[in-house]
Amino acid sequence: MRRVVGGEMTCTGLSPLGVRQAVALRDRFAREGRLRVDALLASTLPRAYETADLLAPAIDAAVTERDPALVEHRPGEADGIAFADYASRFGAFDLRTHPDRPLAPGGESLNDFHHRVVAAFEGIEQRFAGGTVLVVCHGGVIDVMFREYLGVGMHAPFDLWTLNTSITEFAQGPARWMLRRYNDTAHLAGLPEKTVG
Repeated sequence: MRRVVGGEMTCTGLSPLGVRQAVALRDRFAREGRLRVDALLASTLPRAYETADLLAPAIDAAVTERDPALVEHRPGEADGIAFADYASRFGAFDLRTHPDRPLAPGGESLNDFHHRVVAAFEGIEQRFAGGTVLVVCHGGVIDVMFREYLGVGMHAPFDLWTLNTSITEFAQGPARWMLRRYNDTAHLAGLPEKTVG
């Protein structure tokens, strides 16, 4: 496994394991009956849109699009740098303690990332108001929206560990958002254990 800071320049798409996980999710949707959504939206990172392409046969979507605003935290010049070399090149720091510091030159700070993702989802909510949208994105994006929808903020004293191809579902209630499920990986139960994560 390549232990590098991943970004838009270095994402090479799904690994064989990632393909198996996406196929397992597609098969789950197919078993449960075709999923009908107003939109199937995917990040423009290859691992996300390849997942969306694999899911598409089990989904009836009125709109299918790729959206660059749904990509993971942009690392700038750290893109592709080995984690072991990151600190010596760009200096070690804690994102939550320094939320306005970019990961590296040309990259996003934690606050920049948070604002971009929230704005993207506000646009999705307005565009597809009252509808159902399936977003194929990344753990960091889900983390931002989990904190935003539940009103706990970026500095709440917990971390999230969103698993690959897991399902997180929010529904808009009459007064506020409701978390229906988080990290649902039931479709991975029949795969070897190393596929979860």
